[in-house]
Amino acid sequence: MTVRILPLPETEPPASDGGLGALSTGKGNLPLESVDVHASITGLTAGIKVVQGFHNPFDTPLEATYIFPLPDRAAVTAMRMEAADRVIEGTLKERAQARQDYDTAVASGRRAAIAEEDRPDVFSMRVGNILPGERVTITLTLAQPLPHESATGATFRFPLVVAPRYIPGAPLDGERAGPGIADDTDAVPDASRISPPVLLPGFPNPVRLAVTADIDPAGLPLTEIRSALHVVGQEGEGGRTTVRLQPGERLDRDFILRLGFAPHEAAALTLVPDETTTRYPPKGEGATIAIAPGWRQDGTFSLTVLPSGDAKPNPRDVVLVLDRSGSMHGWKMVAARRAAARIVDTFRSEDRFAVLSFDNVVERPRDLGTGLAAGTDRNRFRAVEHLAALEARGGTGMLAPLEEGCRLLTDPARDRVLVLITDGQVGNEDQLLAHLGPRLQGIRVHTVGIDQAVNAGFLNRLASLGGGRCELVESEDRLDEAMEGIHHRIAAPLVTGLTLHSDGLTIEPDSVAPSRLGALFPGVPLVITGRFRGRLHGSPMVEDTPSGSLTVRGTASDGTPWEQHATGIISTDRAVTSIWARAHLRDLEDRHTVGSSGDLEHRIVQTSLRFGVLCRFTAFVAVDSRVVTEGGTPHQVVQPVESPRGWAPPAPRLGTAHATFAAAPAPFAPPPAPGGAPPYGHAPAAAGPPAGAFVRRAKKGSVPRPARPMPALTGFQQELSNVLDRLRQVTDDQRLHFLLSELLPILESMVQRMEADYLDATPLAALRDALRRLQPTADQATVNAQWTRTLQALTDFTGETPPRDPAGEAPPRRPFWKRPE
Repeated sequence: MTVRILPLPETEPPASDGGLGALSTGKGNLPLESVDVHASITGLTAGIKVVQGFHNPFDTPLEATYIFPLPDRAAVTAMRMEAADRVIEGTLKERAQARQDYDTAVASGRRAAIAEEDRPDVFSMRVGNILPGERVTITLTLAQPLPHESATGATFRFPLVVAPRYIPGAPLDGERAGPGIADDTDAVPDASRISPPVLLPGFPNPVRLAVTADIDPAGLPLTEIRSALHVVGQEGEGGRTTVRLQPGERLDRDFILRLGFAPHEAAALTLVPDETTTRYPPKGEGATIAIAPGWRQDGTFSLTVLPSGDAKPNPRDVVLVLDRSGSMHGWKMVAARRAAARIVDTFRSEDRFAVLSFDNVVERPRDLGTGLAAGTDRNRFRAVEHLAALEARGGTGMLAPLEEGCRLLTDPARDRVLVLITDGQVGNEDQLLAHLGPRLQGIRVHTVGIDQAVNAGFLNRLASLGGGRCELVESEDRLDEAMEGIHHRIAAPLVTGLTLHSDGLTIEPDSVAPSRLGALFPGVPLVITGRFRGRLHGSPMVEDTPSGSLTVRGTASDGTPWEQHATGIISTDRAVTSIWARAHLRDLEDRHTVGSSGDLEHRIVQTSLRFGVLCRFTAFVAVDSRVVTEGGTPHQVVQPVESPRGWAPPAPRLGTAHATFAAAPAPFAPPPAPGGAPPYGHAPAAAGPPAGAFVRRAKKGSVPRPARPMPALTGFQQELSNVLDRLRQVTDDQRLHFLLSELLPILESMVQRMEADYLDATPLAALRDALRRLQPTADQATVNAQWTRTLQALTDFTGETPPRDPAGEAPPRRPFWKRPE
């Protein structure tokens, strides 16, 4: 076995621990002191302990809030709080009940902690009533499967930072759902829960980070260990290896270990019986089941199918959707262009394709029309030419291009494939999945996530909904290796129409995860988990060892029947059950998101509580019985997070005069979609006069451009009308500077688009320049004056003054984790 230690691929040196823009708190350091991650990797499963250390540097009791990521496929199975001489085990409860218990405990002066899931990979921790000078540690226990391929081995990925996300939609009235910096909107009702404040460059490293991974290949042919983004050390012998992260690293990118395994092909079925027997039928079901009651030992199965062979290519329709928004700047944009060009080069003459690049608008290559183009040399050249000219800009308006892609893929006689290349940094994942779910029937969706802090949760959900695969790329060095797998998946699958059949095992109805088996691709294992029922017997003391086999059947690419068979092997690995429960809950939550009928909410809660796995409808809460303070509302601090490595910093560069994320999401409503169609959830813009009636600036000495559809000026006016309406609703003076900085990239993108279409952008360019000159250290009076001038400039440009809402109390909001009825 060899261990390769790779240097971190960077585009710029890390920020120093002091200097221009450094922050300090008036009463001491930030509350989060340390994060310790310890992973025990056995074969293709990892058991993980995450220990978060909090310290109260203030002279009053503290409530600390930390918004943090966890692996999107990991099952959170336990929480423990330790403070002084107290150890309190967390209890998993329905989310509303857990929040009530936490709030009551804090108000009464007791210590308490609550862990909640807001996205598959975004969580929040609140720790209340930390006494002055006191230290509290919170331990989370996780079980995680390792994604693997037969040719390249397995990957252990642990995310360490929640990156800023694009937040579309109109603002909601009433109390905010969380303490983050973004406002809640109708598209992202919990935006304030997934938008932690971000540290400015130069802030001293506030958190001690330790990551340790103990690796036991468990009989698998391990050949190498590679650290993708961090420098690590390793030690060990006898087939076991311990990998440690060097001290001093910051929580600004994913921790990734790649474990190389020699290629192997097999089908394996693991059966894990429950520790206790179950009475059957359960209470309340006896009247509906006409059999004698008894006892049985149920369990969980895990089936891994490793395909082999080559697929017969079929004519394909492929839509390639490329994210060119501001968060894709730098090496990510370069890697995305390369990945897209490599995919275009694989098209054959019998294939048809379209390339859609998007930020706030959707663009296509010149001369390829509005439909699907044949995969000829000329058309491929035009597509690559378009890709080579793309630069990062604007917001992440993802719904319009994905809808357009679905509209183009309608021919059932051809393989229909949608490929999305992005960092996935959007907040409206549920809105996207709910809107796209019914449109993805018969379409395979593959996602390519490019970032060192990628939104893997959303990209895996979208790929799973579309029966495809997700590939994550953390550096340009990784791109070539990843593209080999991507090429195979976009090509014809080996087997389609998969079905699962049992022999000697009774599979519980609707327990199989993933619920959509999708297709088999070369070198990509398919892991199927679910629950089985044992045979009935009369006594709970009688052991009934389960046995049986499972067969996966489908149709090979040449039209012949295909199947693979596996006989069950008994195991006592309880992680298998937790991992199944996590995957099953994610399937149920996605079905709830897309609007499936039935009492899914109740079923999700019951499944979560039965198997002890956290989900969006439940929460872990730990409450100390001892009263330690007078109660009331403790001093509240939200832990800022690092700016992701490779992203533009939130502070200005020398010579510029604005403090903003070049890659940060803009918390404003998205512009209308191309072609006059409104974005999802927004009313269409009013029709304006003919395009020829507007003044267009012609560049000096320029040659008249070919005739093509031009956007009406009213489209830009409507876009800024949405922004203006939202700005007018801001009442907190402390947020004005932040919102002005967030407005800047919107204006820069709009001025660029207006000038490209020969529209007069002079008023907006003047406002853009004024915002560039606004110093990050400007006093509140200067900020207020600029705010007034900005509102007036936008009002003059839009030509309207939107009516204000009548005074009155906002209606109560529904729980932010539930779907609107």
